[in-house]
Amino acid sequence: MQDASLYPPLDPYGKGLGALPEGAAPADVGRLGWNLLAEDVSLPVAVLYESRVRHNLGWMQAFMQAYQVQLAPHGKTTMSPALFHRQLDAGAWGITLATAPQVHAAYHHGVRRILMANQLVGKANMALTAQLLADPAFTFYCLVDDPANVAQLGRYFAEQGRRLHVLIELGVEGGRTGVRDDVALRRVTDEIARWPQSLALAGVEIYEGVLSEESRIRAFLQRATATLRALQADGALTAQGPAILTGAGSAWFDVVAQEFSGLDIGRPLEIVLRPGCYLSHDVGIYRSAAERIGRENDVARAMAPGLLPALQVWAYVQSLPEPGRAIIGLGKRDAAFDAGLPVPARHHRPGRSAPTDTPSGWELTAMMDQHAFMRIGADNDIQVGDMIGFDISHPCLTFDKWKQVLLVDDHYRVVDIAQTFF
Repeated sequence: MQDASLYPPLDPYGKGLGALPEGAAPADVGRLGWNLLAEDVSLPVAVLYESRVRHNLGWMQAFMQAYQVQLAPHGKTTMSPALFHRQLDAGAWGITLATAPQVHAAYHHGVRRILMANQLVGKANMALTAQLLADPAFTFYCLVDDPANVAQLGRYFAEQGRRLHVLIELGVEGGRTGVRDDVALRRVTDEIARWPQSLALAGVEIYEGVLSEESRIRAFLQRATATLRALQADGALTAQGPAILTGAGSAWFDVVAQEFSGLDIGRPLEIVLRPGCYLSHDVGIYRSAAERIGRENDVARAMAPGLLPALQVWAYVQSLPEPGRAIIGLGKRDAAFDAGLPVPARHHRPGRSAPTDTPSGWELTAMMDQHAFMRIGADNDIQVGDMIGFDISHPCLTFDKWKQVLLVDDHYRVVDIAQTFF
């Protein structure tokens, strides 16, 4: 049950809802008796399947426990504090986020340990963070990779009388952020040392997802462990408490777990992995990664079945203007399209007992803002008003199109709701 004090009333004008009682709260939704197949909610609608969410929560936590590492799922995937708390309740160490406003939203919805896997740049972003650090119960880490940014942080947090915990980010040539070599690393650590009252170096961070070859990823991970050992040996880790070593997106978390697990640097160490898309999973880019993990990783093979796709977007057949073509009330405003178009998976005609799998050959060929073009067979049983459930690839870009996502049980009854705060 969601803590009602943390969440505003539902927006009655938001898409993907049914008729709401005045002032309805998220906790009320499961008691309204809505059923997706009974057309109690407006389509298009994004839904999460409750049983699959539970499975994915348990699977990932068990995988991390097998390697004795911590999980801080990347919250920018869903930006849903209700889902953050389910991850924390399942055993997550904390939540990873990408921007200061995301951190602010998570804190004000009860999250008290956050790793910002990004640089903290700009006065307003620093001010948002400094406000939160006034709470002694709040633990926060951000990344640094440039001495100028370190100096800006050191000066600002000194003026505020706060001490900021930072992680050095390592990067690779041609990649994204992160120091590229030992010379750049030394410049950053030297600048951190100039601000002992306002900055504390806690450890090392990487994002291996900028690489695609396993051999290069393993070399990058080994560089991270060697760097952390060197920082510890040099006395550069000035933060109190365990050191932090963190990496892992949603595609290579198994390799990161293998390389980081069991590391000993001579002091307490928290190894924190950050996959975010596991909760909803998908049928595209992350399913491919999960299939690789299921084949190659001994722990994952013993935990079959693996992660399950839990997110769909349902929409109506809007028009049948010509043979072989259906126009669907689903567009770029509703579902991700950057990593493959949504895939028609389930077909339901209101009044029938249950959905069925879509016929072979049904395929989206293009999407506009509010419409999708679906190829169908000339003799297929389909009519305007039919409901189509679409699987998606890249859940991040789907979640950020919705103010709320409905959770449904295996009978399509709405049992809960997850508001988002993008």
